[in-house]
Amino acid sequence: MARKRLIHVGVGVFGRRWCSEFLSANVADGTVEVVAVVDTDPQALALGARLLGLPESKCYTDPAKAFAEVEADFCTVVVPPNHHETVIDHAIAAGVDILCEKPIADTMEGSVRIARKVREAGRKMAVTMSHRFDQDKTTLRSVVRSGKLGKVNLVSCRYMADLRKHMAWGALFRHTMADPLLIEGAVHHLDLVADFAGAPCKTLFASTWKPDWAEYAGDTDGIVSMVFENGVRGVYEGSSSAAVGMNDWTREYVRVECEEGTAILSNREVEIFQRQDLVRQRSREGAGQKLQLITQPKWLNTWLIEKFCAWLDGGPAMETEVSVNLQSTALIFAAIESQRTGAAIDVQDYISRSA
Repeated sequence: MARKRLIHVGVGVFGRRWCSEFLSANVADGTVEVVAVVDTDPQALALGARLLGLPESKCYTDPAKAFAEVEADFCTVVVPPNHHETVIDHAIAAGVDILCEKPIADTMEGSVRIARKVREAGRKMAVTMSHRFDQDKTTLRSVVRSGKLGKVNLVSCRYMADLRKHMAWGALFRHTMADPLLIEGAVHHLDLVADFAGAPCKTLFASTWKPDWAEYAGDTDGIVSMVFENGVRGVYEGSSSAAVGMNDWTREYVRVECEEGTAILSNREVEIFQRQDLVRQRSREGAGQKLQLITQPKWLNTWLIEKFCAWLDGGPAMETEVSVNLQSTALIFAAIESQRTGAAIDVQDYISRSA
């Protein structure tokens, strides 16, 4: 695979991890070469340059100038969602492909608009749904997709974290926004449910709330029920104000009920239960067949960068290609609309209405 040149945009809190970990690993093995870094904050820009080993001449506070002056194969976009479209417009104008942090945009309408612009320009764009590409979730998926347990019937995901105190969730904006659970947590969790369900979501109903003890402006807790087009049902329960983090961030509980067995992921451990020829079978969590996690050199966004480069080289399209990722984006914004209106949402109609 030929080394790809990229422009990295965004050296905020998470952007720093991109520079120090995700990009650095791919620079080290020759997958990519970072040819410019962009951030509107000069201090953040200086940090990005140091982490990536770039000279001052390759540092930009103006993304338009960076795309105009630096030749690149693609860009990585790690700025707040309300700024995604502006950066993506610059990339499209420069003929550069895009690997962007989730969600596609800060609204459903903006997300649909970006997907249309990318398609019309003939560019490639994917979204970094990193949770789905973690080691434990990939191991669970391999079992479910193998067919060993038969047809999927129900997918359940639970996230419970003790982040109730002010600033416990790492950044002020999460404590002041309207829907922190859905936008900052469920953006990954609902994507996981849909991925294991294996079909687009047909209908969705959401209920969210904020307990008295949660030091947030918006809703930290919620339940979302989903019906998928293949008949699979999905249930999500989430809380960032739990008394104890039983299934904290990256240690979620996911249960996939299938025709011939059950697969459970909890706290990064996977176990399966297979149906026996009995009148009535019983068991309990912890008593199943434990599976060793799949091993490979790269996970999360480090792996996604490599997968994106392979796609640019003519390999298979990314699973999170922007037009496909509209389905995951729609789950978040449809859930917000459902909890505000108290009505179930026809998800495919919702996407059409947002065009």
